Amino acid sequence: MLCQYEPGWARPSPTVVGGSSMGPTWRRLRAVCTASDLSTKGPDRHPGPPHGCCSQQQLSSLNHSTRGPPGPRPLLVVAASAPQSPEQPSRARRAMGSEVNGGGGADRPAADVEAEKKSGAPPFEVPEVRFTKLFINGCFVDAVSGRTFQTRDPRSGDVIASVAEGDREDVDLAVKAARDAFDHGEWPRMSGSERGRIMTRFAELVERHADELAALESLDGGKLPAVTKAVDIGNAAGSLRYFAGAADKIHGETLKMRGQFQGCTLREPLGVAGLIIPWNFPTTMFTIKVAPALAAGCTVVVKPAEQTPLSALFLADLAKQAGIPDGVINVVPGFGPTAGAAIASHMDVDTVSFTGSTEVGRLIMEASARSNLKPVSLELGGKSPLIIFDDADLDMAVELAISANFFNKGEACVAASRVYVQESVYDRFEKKLAERMRSWVVGDPLNDPRADQGPQVDKAQYERVLSYIEHGKREGATLLTGGRPCGQKGYYIQPAVFTNVKEDMVIAKEEIFGPVMCLMKFKTVEEAIARANATRYGLGAGVVTRDMEVASRVVRSVRAGLVWVNCYFALSNDCPFGGRGMSGFGGDEGMQALDKYLAVKCVVAPLRGSPWM
Repeated sequence: MLCQYEPGWARPSPTVVGGSSMGPTWRRLRAVCTASDLSTKGPDRHPGPPHGCCSQQQLSSLNHSTRGPPGPRPLLVVAASAPQSPEQPSRARRAMGSEVNGGGGADRPAADVEAEKKSGAPPFEVPEVRFTKLFINGCFVDAVSGRTFQTRDPRSGDVIASVAEGDREDVDLAVKAARDAFDHGEWPRMSGSERGRIMTRFAELVERHADELAALESLDGGKLPAVTKAVDIGNAAGSLRYFAGAADKIHGETLKMRGQFQGCTLREPLGVAGLIIPWNFPTTMFTIKVAPALAAGCTVVVKPAEQTPLSALFLADLAKQAGIPDGVINVVPGFGPTAGAAIASHMDVDTVSFTGSTEVGRLIMEASARSNLKPVSLELGGKSPLIIFDDADLDMAVELAISANFFNKGEACVAASRVYVQESVYDRFEKKLAERMRSWVVGDPLNDPRADQGPQVDKAQYERVLSYIEHGKREGATLLTGGRPCGQKGYYIQPAVFTNVKEDMVIAKEEIFGPVMCLMKFKTVEEAIARANATRYGLGAGVVTRDMEVASRVVRSVRAGLVWVNCYFALSNDCPFGGRGMSGFGGDEGMQALDKYLAVKCVVAPLRGSPWM
């Protein structure tokens, strides 16, 4: 694998996706479902031509502008396609490598820099950080204490901006604004169609500002801008559109009562929702929680992660521009033990939705129990298995394993960090994987269009991942590739692939939340299922096979909230996302997400003299 800071590193050719060039790995990940023919004939069948299971519109969605048609859109692309001929980097990503942004010309061939100058491509500019204060009752305000905290660029550790630090007093103000907006404001009293119209306008503004949002998120979180724009920002707009369409379709039921009574149910908004979101997909997580709450008629207090607060504040401003009334959306950046704890324990917050670690999820449940017994929805950690059978297309399986592990630097709760390969093809798979990882590029996501992976989100996460890698080596696992720090500054790590991993090793049991793959072998279907289920988590799983009977058996046997067959990370706004066990309960996305923000009320009245019952 290659680090842009190492002398003599090779430069694989990029490809253009969604108007921006992406690294050489992501050019292979173009479809929502993989190109693998499913058959009941088993491993003796002859491989047929690859074909997917999604519409042509979905398969090509990331090759077009992210401002696509309304409706659900795929969250991620994860299937192999045939290698493509080298293409010239797009205008936008060539600009990201310019000298104006610093470091753009230092590590790159002079011919590349000169070609960019001749092309007339505008230089990439670090976005202006316009919003750094708390957003309460429609206004940006300082924290009551006057304190601020620093958000840092993970490429260098340098300070991006100082952000107002919310605390309990600020949460009180935000909850009061949300409560007033719910009890006395117009939002819950609007028709569903009117709420949907405003939410659609919000989605349009997100699309209009996609470049700026993607740049902010990449700067704050070390993400690849082209992928962020296509996946994160595209899905954010899609969530708003999806739930905008659901806002006028929230219905109760008519009940067939015993005796002379008539009954019905009403689905009412719960009230003030506290939303605590993580740092790995800040814009996406903001909208997939805010959108169903808004559609239901709730008001919200959002606490973004302290590592990545900038996009949430930007989105708050867009919401105000869209016409969402003051007090309906409030954003309080701050730290978990202060601002987060204040939301979870607040007596006037009616429900909490949290995405993050299992450890913090426990604390939120405890805070709910000790306060007003508010309902809680938790989307927590994972240690997802990817099971590859001996009839799989190994080239495709290698690409899926890489994307399932190393997408977003491995900072994904559903990452398939346990990869099980059937014994008869294990050696071939391992060889292909090691060879493929040699072309993996770890580099500056804003200045290098060939980067497959940027830095970990912050120093703490960087050190956490490295400590797990060292632990794996001490326990006796073999480091096949990577696993070393990369670069003189910033939080870059070469992705680690471990072999000779045993189930009782820490790296096989605990969520690492970084670019670390555990590669293991199995013999039978029964063994694969048993080992896949040998975890306290239950978020996601994947199976790669041409045999539909095997796939169906695994799907029904693996204990997980999502199981992908011959694909991975294939998500959409109408696809519920959630887990079981220590991966939490209560999901995001899909119509079921509305249930978190609605209460069911039963209404019964006498029915006299009716001609029928």
